[in-house]
Amino acid sequence: MLRFVTFRVLNAIPLLFLLSIVTYAIIQAPPGDYGDTIRSMLINQGGATAEVAEAQAEIYRQANGLNDPIITQYFRWITGIVTRFDFGHSFFYNKDVSQVVMERLPATILLALTCHLLASFLGIGLGILAATRQYSWVDTGLGIISFLGMTIPRFLLAIIILYVLVFRMNVSEVGMFFSARYGGAPWSWDKFVNLLTHIWPVIFIATFGGLAYNMRVMRANLLDVLNSQYVETARAKGLPESAVIMKHAVPNALHPLVAYQGVVLPYMLTGEIEVAIVFGLATVGPAIVGSMGVGDVYVTATFMLVLAATLIIGNIISDVLLVALDPRVRLGGAE
Repeated sequence: MLRFVTFRVLNAIPLLFLLSIVTYAIIQAPPGDYGDTIRSMLINQGGATAEVAEAQAEIYRQANGLNDPIITQYFRWITGIVTRFDFGHSFFYNKDVSQVVMERLPATILLALTCHLLASFLGIGLGILAATRQYSWVDTGLGIISFLGMTIPRFLLAIIILYVLVFRMNVSEVGMFFSARYGGAPWSWDKFVNLLTHIWPVIFIATFGGLAYNMRVMRANLLDVLNSQYVETARAKGLPESAVIMKHAVPNALHPLVAYQGVVLPYMLTGEIEVAIVFGLATVGPAIVGSMGVGDVYVTATFMLVLAATLIIGNIISDVLLVALDPRVRLGGAE
């Protein structure tokens, strides 16, 4: 297992390098740069003339190397990462990109993991319940929940909840993780409860959508497995139905969901972009969208590189979980 993980990690290094080239080229493909943002801000907010604004934007481009060829800019960025672990300087936030990432990534990961774990456990459990009670009122009710979770746009659900909170319940502290009095306070039970009161809409929306997908896939897979010959053989041997389902059917029905973990990590970090934008939370998704809009190329490229790394890590984790779940995978199907 250790040899397998080491081999996958070493193979990921050239893949990340290739992805960084492709990502940087795509980001730089549209016309314009942050100098254009400077020019627009000077004209619209500073009242400068077009000539003065363009001159200031050109000075900014020269000072920050934005007039250099794209290849030169890329190698300056990637060399800083490899040699000094320096991801560059953010034009918009006016700080190191690593600071921007560390301000947003930990909270995003914790929020995404919470939603993902809730969606996985609840979805798989409800999927098993629906499959073992096929065509009953329980199956019908869970099917309606699954349908709603997969069809209602998340941004629409976020807007509805935001409307109810602000205009019907007069909640004023929206768009933040904590109330003002807990901003710099050490962690405590009260601060944790305050955090939950602020982020529960995001957790609910993300969990609802993920739960619906997991429940639908688990139900379909389990129904297919329950009709297999080895399940009928287990029943013929007199095994209790609970043992047949949980020990023989469920592990095999979990394979597609476990393999799905390989692509779910980057989706967890960016899949709630619209929800985070609606609620104004300082997470990864809005940072990517905002940096792309103003031409803050190093922030965008770094976050995309982080997403590529999470995709590779997710595939390694899914492979390890499949090995733990099914001995045939561990033996490579040779025995």
